[in-house]
Amino acid sequence: MVLITYFLMNDNHASDAWAFAGILQRQAYALGLNRDPSIVAPHARPEEMQQRRKVWQAVFIQDAFLSVIIKLPPTVTHTDVRIADLTDEEDAPFEHGATDTSFIRSMWELASVVQGTICTPRSLDRPICQESADRTRLVAYFQKIYMSLPLPFRTFNETAICELARRSRRLARQTLFLTSNYYHCLMLIYADEHKSVACDVKMTMEAAHKAISSYFLFHTIFDGEAGVWFHFQHRAFLEAVSIRIALVSYEPLFS
Repeated sequence: MVLITYFLMNDNHASDAWAFAGILQRQAYALGLNRDPSIVAPHARPEEMQQRRKVWQAVFIQDAFLSVIIKLPPTVTHTDVRIADLTDEEDAPFEHGATDTSFIRSMWELASVVQGTICTPRSLDRPICQESADRTRLVAYFQKIYMSLPLPFRTFNETAICELARRSRRLARQTLFLTSNYYHCLMLIYADEHKSVACDVKMTMEAAHKAISSYFLFHTIFDGEAGVWFHFQHRAFLEAVSIRIALVSYEPLFS
């Protein structure tokens, strides 16, 4: 069901994907996947507990980042499954501590923060930050998460990514996914404005540029795949729109 939802997204049927994801999320709740397996299935084998956590994170991450794109409320909000309990004992590291499981944990942690700080207020047409100081704290929190990632996941420049792709295309792909999501969220935070908080034009442009650059780099390295990733394409479109709005609305700053 997770894969079918991604298929619907990638086939440009976002509304169908949203509806199907609702069924998926209720099934996940009914199966108790949102509960800590050490509590609800204490006699299960360790590998079974890990599989429950992995399926739950797939549902959780999908819900959070789909909510970011279509500005509808996140649904997967009630859980006591802990990110730290998803271990990578059986994963062979790519390099510098980066593994498939560390990528999952990184996306999961980012999604957990995004869900409450970005998805929920945007779905209610509320400000992401009430005051400038709130924005400063939120950006610092996102940056702290980013800097805690294994080194390859936060090494973002064209030369480094191309070199990474020569060593491990899988790791390069994961790094670009994380980069795109992270900088897209920063762009939304900086671009948020209302009567108490002004748009930070310079930082919005910088975050949008890095986010959209990850898409074009992905297209360059993984040309055959770029056309089927709805999330990546849609984020890139929104980033281009944000850059255009900043340039038009704040033209005096760039003249």
